[in-house]
Amino acid sequence: MANFSIAEALQDSSKPVRPGEELDLARLEPYLRGHFPDLGGELVVKQFPSGHSNLTYSVSLGEKEMVLRRPPFGSKVKSAHDMGREYHVLAKLHSAYPTPQPLLHCTDAAILGAPFYVMERVRGVILRRNLPVALELKPEIARRLSESFLDNLAALHGLDYTALGLGDLGKPQGYLERQVRGWMERYQGSKTHELPEVEPLSAWLREHMPQQSAGTLVHNDYKYDNMVLDAADITRVKAVLDWEMCTLGDPLTDLGTALAYWIDPDDPPEMQMVRWGPTIVPGMLRRADLAERYAEKTGRDLSNIVFYYVFAMFKVAVIIQQIYYRYFHGLTKDERFAALGEVARTLMAVGLKATQRAGL
Repeated sequence: MANFSIAEALQDSSKPVRPGEELDLARLEPYLRGHFPDLGGELVVKQFPSGHSNLTYSVSLGEKEMVLRRPPFGSKVKSAHDMGREYHVLAKLHSAYPTPQPLLHCTDAAILGAPFYVMERVRGVILRRNLPVALELKPEIARRLSESFLDNLAALHGLDYTALGLGDLGKPQGYLERQVRGWMERYQGSKTHELPEVEPLSAWLREHMPQQSAGTLVHNDYKYDNMVLDAADITRVKAVLDWEMCTLGDPLTDLGTALAYWIDPDDPPEMQMVRWGPTIVPGMLRRADLAERYAEKTGRDLSNIVFYYVFAMFKVAVIIQQIYYRYFHGLTKDERFAALGEVARTLMAVGLKATQRAGL
């Protein structure tokens, strides 16, 4: 458990807005005050610095703190930054699953140059690559945390999306084939250099595609840094964030993505370099353990889980490549993106090696 005395130190904090990503406060402030007329006090805008896709800001009016999400400046992939879709998912899902409550959706691009939405701020701990200095996890707590991580994903896949009003979110039939083809096309559309791993990896995916599982809600980017955990009980999930890629499809693609982000302690150095969360902490379940627990919780057949893992590696590599494309062509000056081309290649190489293994 996190100690109450250090709870504040564990909160995910906002920072000054990065250069080039400032919001037009002269337009934003009257818009917000028009929709929240009871909120007084000064408008203060900061930015959450860790995201690489949609931009996320802390927006405070007096004592009321909210979160604003908008597409990245200079984005090439418009379909990946649909603010209306993300708002719609949160509006329907909030009553049944741990998510922030959406408050306002703006379709007028004249306000900030693009549509955006505002949601409640859920305070808590967001785990990044390494544990916060103030947080120590005993092995038994780390294990419970990793179990909660997996169980929360299984719970999402068990929701009745039709009853929630999300039956129009996508077309589950044929989802897997469309995904594989689509991510291959996205790579070609964001290519900056020739990566020799792409062709053999693409060929393997086409040749080994299984029959897909029955359709469910899928988050499509499920990992520790898209979760808000309770500072008083780090094993409790308060909210899952970043629903921009949520759709209806094969739930095993969601599991595969979670496993692709999950690095085991004895994974080779090239995988340790792309570790996304503190998954090597003693006590955490391993990838194979997570898959086994998922099968037990859901009853789904995981005999083709290596395919889903490899495909997820390819997909995450393409996402990274898309971000790097923006940097390479000067559409963003964010120096955090300078090394992402090499990260994309590393992920492709890891995926290609995984095609030669029998398991996770």
